Amino acid sequence: MIIQCIAVDDEALSLDLLVDNIRQVPFLKLVGTAKNALEVINLLKEKTIDLIFLDIMMPGLSGMQLAANLKGKTKIIFLTAYNNFALESYTVQAIDYLLKPVSFERFLEASMKALDTFTVRSTTPPDATLKPSDNQKYLYVNVEYNMVKIEVSDIFMVEGFKDYVKIHIQSQKRPVIARISLKLLEEKLMPFDFLRIHKSYIVALNRIDAIHKSFVKLGELEIPVSGHYKEELMHRISYYNIL
Repeated sequence: MIIQCIAVDDEALSLDLLVDNIRQVPFLKLVGTAKNALEVINLLKEKTIDLIFLDIMMPGLSGMQLAANLKGKTKIIFLTAYNNFALESYTVQAIDYLLKPVSFERFLEASMKALDTFTVRSTTPPDATLKPSDNQKYLYVNVEYNMVKIEVSDIFMVEGFKDYVKIHIQSQKRPVIARISLKLLEEKLMPFDFLRIHKSYIVALNRIDAIHKSFVKLGELEIPVSGHYKEELMHRISYYNIL
């Protein structure tokens, strides 16, 4: 699905950064920019717009006032340097509320929320025969300003390094190095059969060949297990134990 969106900010630098972020997300299509609410209203008359990335503090009509007038007809993600409008954003049914400066990781998370919203709203009934199986699921990650698609079933281990991760995949020797926190990637992998076993490691449970006292084996690799995570690991595999 492609989401047609516009970027709205009265500050030129902030607008440029917002436009750059939008262009990095493959399912977002930028169809216009605006610097105030009046320009937004004109764009809404001229174009089909699904989503507005909207600054709040603008001259004339504020972003919050504009959103209230739209009455939920066009979905909104707010961007602002102020946190005191967060509660009010829920009253206008905003998808998300981003505080400047916005990291690309946080921007992508909000964009994924928007994609989920439009997918749920789709009037086309889902065809059960077309529903992808678990081994067809995939993630997009930011790799050197490109959104790279990775099949979840291809991942066997993830290593964390501050704001970056190394995603080890079966189909290639070199890991994919992506700009995302290990915590956020852990959340994205949660619906699948992955588990964090150390502050720096997430592993695919179905790739574990053996479990030792302080590490697990994935083929020839020995990955440390922290005591903090050992109990959850043993609980997850207990169903498959034959004593």
